[in-house]
Amino acid sequence: MNVARGTQLKALTLLPAFALAGLTMACGAGGNGSGGGSTAAPAGSSSAAPVSIPAQTKDDKLAAMVPASVAADGKIIVGQDQSYPPNEFVDPSGKAVGFDVDLGNAIGQKLGLTMEYQNADFGGILAGLAASKYELAMSSFTINSERTQTVDMVSYYSAGTSLGVLKGNPKHITLDTLCGKNLAVQKGTTQVDDATNRSDACNSNGQPSINIQQFQAQTDVNLQLTTNRSDAMLADSPVVDYAVTQTDGQVEVVGQPYDTAPYGIAIKKGDGTFAQAVQAAVQALIDDGTYAKIIAKWHLNPGGAVTKSEINPTVG
Repeated sequence: MNVARGTQLKALTLLPAFALAGLTMACGAGGNGSGGGSTAAPAGSSSAAPVSIPAQTKDDKLAAMVPASVAADGKIIVGQDQSYPPNEFVDPSGKAVGFDVDLGNAIGQKLGLTMEYQNADFGGILAGLAASKYELAMSSFTINSERTQTVDMVSYYSAGTSLGVLKGNPKHITLDTLCGKNLAVQKGTTQVDDATNRSDACNSNGQPSINIQQFQAQTDVNLQLTTNRSDAMLADSPVVDYAVTQTDGQVEVVGQPYDTAPYGIAIKKGDGTFAQAVQAAVQALIDDGTYAKIIAKWHLNPGGAVTKSEINPTVG
């Protein structure tokens, strides 16, 4: 997230479908999305038929690159904030699902290991990775120079930031008219920095600050907007696009995504050839077409697809 719980139960009746998917997770310990190929279409999908994701065959060469300390128990412990549909969230059965989950499972299969997803607050995942609580982190992390100072990041998709408002944009919100407005964002994301910079610019121009409303979960950000307690929200472009589809147009996007940057799978520095193994697995999935099928399943913009996965790519 560019990205990470706490809604009262009495608010459940107000939740649209796309928020309910994440709240199931928010009140629990998170699900394990590991397993073989998947054919299920996402909730609210308009696709005429589900997209089949083929199970992967173990690549012995790549498997040998995984450190013994990781591979010994046959699984990879993944830190993930499962409140960010369609990238990572929990379905009504309590199972972790989403773009990152399907891609992560395919990576694990290439490495001959099962991915075990552990739900966590977004802001604490990289610290948990550094403390060896997790062996990998895959939660829509935008690659930036600050993060690559502490972890290695394997690129796998590019996303920008989008501005979401209520249908019809009744308050005529644009990126240039946020001064004095209530703006919902998720804690720990690049959107917090973006909103802060915009608010500072408001002050410099003699205008009132943006009231930046930060929430632990993206589902709470969504709810804040749809219940008209925020004037707008900023989030990753796939997340705002998904909110539009899941509310039958109750939310709409203003303008085009901006500040596009790659997502990265985070691996602790000094972990042998683990990052290289993950990068090679992602590249193999790109090359054999599995990656494109996963993007299609979750209705992500194919323009965000990468053709080359890299470790710590240079970003603007």
